[in-house]
Amino acid sequence: MKPSGILPLQAPPPIYPQRQRQNFSIKIFAYILLFQLALTLFYIHRQLRSVPRPDILAHRLNVTERCKALRAPAGPPPSFDPASRLQGHSDRFVPGTRPVLIRNAKIWTGHQDGKEVIHGNVLLDRGLVVSVGNVTTKDYEGLEGLQVVDANGRWVTPGLVDLHSHISVGSAPGLNGAADTNSVKAPILPWLRSIDGINTHDAAFELTVAGGVTTAQVLPGSANNIGGQAFVIKLRPTEERSTISKVVEPPQTLIEPSENVTHVHWRHMNQARMDAAWNFRQAYHTAKQIQVAQDAFCDAAEAGYWDAVDGKEIPEDYQWESLVDVLRGKVRLSIHCYEAVDLDMIVRLSNEFQFKVASFHHGGDTHLVPDLLKKAFGGAPTIALFAANARKKREAYRNSEFAPRILASNGIPVVMKSDHPVLNSRYLLFEAQQAHYYGLSPELALASVTTTSAKAAGLSHRIGFLGKDVVIWDSHPLALGATPGQVFIDGIPQLKAPHILHKPYRLQKVPRTPNFDREARDTIEFDGLPPLRRHRLFANGEIIKLTNVSAAWRTNGFNNVHPVVTEAVTGKPLDVFVRNGTILCVTEAGYTCPNREALEFEPISEVDLKGGALFPGLVSFGAPLGLEEINLEPSTNDGAVLDPLTGSVPAIVGGTSAVIRAVDGLAFNGRNLLLAYRSGVTKAITAPSGTGFIQGLSTEFLTGAENALEHRAILQKETALHVTVSHGVKASISTQIAALRQLLFESNTTAWQRVRNVNIPLVVKVDSADIMSTLLRLRDEFRVENGGHFDLTFVGASEAHLIAKDIARAGASVVVTMPRPYPDSWESQRILPGAPLTHDNIVMRLLDAGVNVGIGVVDSFAARNTRFEAAWLALNSFGEIGRWRALALITINLERALGAGKHRWGLVPSELVAYEGGDWMGFESKVVGVFSNEQGTAELF
Repeated sequence: MKPSGILPLQAPPPIYPQRQRQNFSIKIFAYILLFQLALTLFYIHRQLRSVPRPDILAHRLNVTERCKALRAPAGPPPSFDPASRLQGHSDRFVPGTRPVLIRNAKIWTGHQDGKEVIHGNVLLDRGLVVSVGNVTTKDYEGLEGLQVVDANGRWVTPGLVDLHSHISVGSAPGLNGAADTNSVKAPILPWLRSIDGINTHDAAFELTVAGGVTTAQVLPGSANNIGGQAFVIKLRPTEERSTISKVVEPPQTLIEPSENVTHVHWRHMNQARMDAAWNFRQAYHTAKQIQVAQDAFCDAAEAGYWDAVDGKEIPEDYQWESLVDVLRGKVRLSIHCYEAVDLDMIVRLSNEFQFKVASFHHGGDTHLVPDLLKKAFGGAPTIALFAANARKKREAYRNSEFAPRILASNGIPVVMKSDHPVLNSRYLLFEAQQAHYYGLSPELALASVTTTSAKAAGLSHRIGFLGKDVVIWDSHPLALGATPGQVFIDGIPQLKAPHILHKPYRLQKVPRTPNFDREARDTIEFDGLPPLRRHRLFANGEIIKLTNVSAAWRTNGFNNVHPVVTEAVTGKPLDVFVRNGTILCVTEAGYTCPNREALEFEPISEVDLKGGALFPGLVSFGAPLGLEEINLEPSTNDGAVLDPLTGSVPAIVGGTSAVIRAVDGLAFNGRNLLLAYRSGVTKAITAPSGTGFIQGLSTEFLTGAENALEHRAILQKETALHVTVSHGVKASISTQIAALRQLLFESNTTAWQRVRNVNIPLVVKVDSADIMSTLLRLRDEFRVENGGHFDLTFVGASEAHLIAKDIARAGASVVVTMPRPYPDSWESQRILPGAPLTHDNIVMRLLDAGVNVGIGVVDSFAARNTRFEAAWLALNSFGEIGRWRALALITINLERALGAGKHRWGLVPSELVAYEGGDWMGFESKVVGVFSNEQGTAELF
């Protein structure tokens, strides 16, 4: 029985399957909505909680921009136009600059690998070249103040670019406070900047611009492994007068970015002294660590991993940031590097740390290792070279005048440089001219101081091509003596009332140069040191017949101006017969020599001079030829003499009475000596080396002699007594004059007695016109007290033009050792620069006053260019110095001034030099033989 009150169990009501499915779906949907709502609320809540503060947002933005800037490549985009963002004018445009139309010009633009030459006009406006070639009136109508310049068919080129200069950091005149080329604080100094040492008052600016140079890369010196950062500047003065206003493209480390900055500007750095590889590796390792840390930081920021970035700064070290930029490829790296071992180290270093070398400078061995250069990271660097400056130190001993052509033949870009003030950058173009003379093509020679330099600096979008800076030349730029008639920088003419030379038509053509193929091959074959004595020597009465001769010197009948010379006036070439260094006879080609002596013997050899000529051997003075082989290697030199005025001279030498003789220290067969000999310099007059008051007695000798024992090797043992009166001597000027007075009036030393007896001249190295005036007064004092006189010659004499008439009245001579002058000291600051800045140069002024003038050189390497120096003077003298007068400057005038060659004056020249292809004055000829009357020999190269 079921308990009461309890209902019996009942079955549930039936559920239909369709309703069951609907209810389930509604529940699921509701759950999903609730879940999505909860999830949305969660994310909103989380997002609200994670919104950074404004300062964190600003930091992230700064990090993003910094990382972008760090990794941005340097250099302009291919479409860059410096005028496009600046309303059609240059960003260096100076308001008020007049537009200029240069008419009737031969225009070398730099384009088409240097082969483009356009005959026509050039229009400059708003600081830019806006039209070249067929410029019509529509191009310039409406231009206010248009200045028209008629080039009269002369050459127009871009402004020259000097890739290696210390202008304004090694400024002129050379004062202690004006030199800021090197720091000696440490070997690695990438944080130093040349711009912080630039002297805007450097006297070299005006002179350099007068040589057509408009832009220069100002490098720190090479005393350090890393000397610091370099800057490329325009050389014109600016209204602001600041250093920053000179910089072509200031890098962002110098300026705040502005809306006009379209790209990351290149930075530049100088590195040198390859004797410390570990210093480089350690420095680059430090920079690499910073770069890796920066990249890791930026990778995190760019990926949005802000937890790793917030509150932190990008890793950096202010001292090393420039070297990090080297690794990032933002720095154009210039490296001083000479020998193959050092080049190899840098090539390995560049690959180890993966940075590109923009240019190797000096590069004494580069022409010997072209394949090594091509292994550098990113390809072969540009090579910046001197044309002939070599052998200053061991690393430069294998430098070759053929290096430019050899490198170019291997597809390696070549730049010619000045290393100002090592070479006066006013004559940068002369380096390109010499490179062309020795075989570099005319296109590459011109490019070596324009477009190639600009490319190496990363600035070819602004300079190097015909764009902003323009030079009008008086002759073809590669012709010897080429001089600007006007220079435009940023469209602004730089020469006020220039003295313009009018050169003959033959100088408007590309110079024809000799064939030096054999010499270039020998350079490679003999590892940079080709034999200079490999020759054919004739003696003992053997006769040589020279054919196709255009002119032949017969006697030394100068009379200071005009020689007696036989020239092919009929248009037919001459035949010249030579025996024992003496001309037997000269006939027109095909005629019989009337001299019986010439008929008695058949010529043993016949030499075709190809229109060349036979002229007297040249004389060199000023450099320590025969006493110096490698300037900075004491074991290769005679050494400096002790100065009895300021130093202690041992009693065994003679104490204060000692007078040193250069003849006792002579060494023959040096490379500078033989290169001078093979360039037509057959005699040298050399004084003992030293920087003190008394140098000693000079000597005259044959440059081609084998040794001092060879017959007539020493022409004159003692030619002159040499002293220096200068602030460079460690005694006051008045002390030096007092010492000189005592020696002249009282000394019983044989040398000083010979001066008093007018047997030898007193030669005084002096630059200041004031000191020269004092010396002339001293000479007058000597005449009054002793009733006689002594022969006096001034050497150096940079300011002699200021007292030219006084020198002439005194009968003194002058030897100008810098005929292309430079104010390198306070005592030589009042130079007469010559065209285009002045009509006269120092030699013209002295000759016009009636002074006996010779010219010399300062450096041993430059002796080989003696004939070019004299020819340069003649070509730039407005016709006042003819070829014979110019030749006298480096022959008889020089010997007379220095007491040499007395036994030969008025007689036949002691040596004759055979030039192939032309005469002594031009780039078209080269020396192929020397005929010595002194030694009775003939030598063919």
